[in-house]
Amino acid sequence: MLKAIFLATCTVMIIALPAGAFPGSLSLVEALNENATGDNDFEEELLEEGDVIEGDLPVDEPPGTPVEDVPDEKEHYYRGRVLEIIDAREDDHQYFTAIEQKLVVELTSGAYEGEQIEIINTYFEGDPVYDFLVEEGEEVIVVAFGEEGDFSEAYVYDQARDRGVYYLIGVLLFGLLVVGRMKGVKTIITLGVTVFLIFQFLLPLLLLGYSPVLLAIATAALAITFTLFVIGGLNMKSLVAILGTISGVIVAGLMAFLAGSIARLTGFGSHEAQMLYFLDHTIDFRGLLFAGIIIGSLGAITDIGMSVASAAAEIKEARPDISGRDLFSGAFNVGRDVMGTMANTLVLAYVGAATPMLLLVTGYEMDWIRVVNMDLIATEFVRGAAGSIGLVAAVPVTAYLASRLLADRW
Repeated sequence: MLKAIFLATCTVMIIALPAGAFPGSLSLVEALNENATGDNDFEEELLEEGDVIEGDLPVDEPPGTPVEDVPDEKEHYYRGRVLEIIDAREDDHQYFTAIEQKLVVELTSGAYEGEQIEIINTYFEGDPVYDFLVEEGEEVIVVAFGEEGDFSEAYVYDQARDRGVYYLIGVLLFGLLVVGRMKGVKTIITLGVTVFLIFQFLLPLLLLGYSPVLLAIATAALAITFTLFVIGGLNMKSLVAILGTISGVIVAGLMAFLAGSIARLTGFGSHEAQMLYFLDHTIDFRGLLFAGIIIGSLGAITDIGMSVASAAAEIKEARPDISGRDLFSGAFNVGRDVMGTMANTLVLAYVGAATPMLLLVTGYEMDWIRVVNMDLIATEFVRGAAGSIGLVAAVPVTAYLASRLLADRW
């Protein structure tokens, strides 16, 4: 029965969404046609009398303004190792000093692996964010413009950082296998499926113009269902955790939508969102904001849903004749304890990501009324609060479902 529910849920979600069954979503044919004609409608928000104008929407050119054709110059990226620094020349200016390094770099990836080329790296002293001095033996990323194999216009693009990321991922996978053993294998599988859903389901359909909120809920439901059934098994405990988690995610999405509407959030609170405006795709930016809140809160809500369901299952196993009321009370008490730590986890995750921005606000000693009305700041408040509300809502819902589905009597 549980297998049938699981398969039916996945099938309905995958089939119904592209069919345009929900308001605000585009069918696949409509989305493809709209992208083919190049239409890109921009939903403008009308100001009313008494509104205070905040934020900086990218309004340099109105929607539909023809963009001049720019020659398509292909970029090719390679990994390389600096073998030799041939020359380094300083050029003093009034406000900065430019240092130009002439390098010999050996390519260590791609079809031209082993080939040695001479390239230029320009460094502006005092600006270590985007430019940097390279040293012999250092691994770098090289960008070449033009045809494949043409290195006449090749430069140092950035430092090579990917191996550090791969090493860290390897340590994570090793830790999961050593500590979790079979559970660790299942965790790796579910993690891979979640990543697959995001990159092969969520993101492509967002670019096609589908409703971000509905897509986020569908992706969250699929990820939750697969993850919890694989980790917890096909049983009532996993079903309780799934239903409780989905309810919390929906509550988080609704709270984000209501608060975002009241606060008049634009969805352009980050530089990345502003850059997306110029992408040749139809994207609902406010919906994208709410979808991000749903996905961002998914992990914490899943943790608390599974914790409450597992506690209820353990209580039921220890006392098979326990009543539904007592089971609800026991599971709810466990949920209360977990709720406090998980709410902190969720809020601190958002604060950690926004630390540079918060430090900037603190350093300039801005007035509170200005800070709290900034689109970027208000967005972060809504993110943390909406996710925490969804987390809180998941506790009683999961405990109640456990008392009804696991206990033999009320």
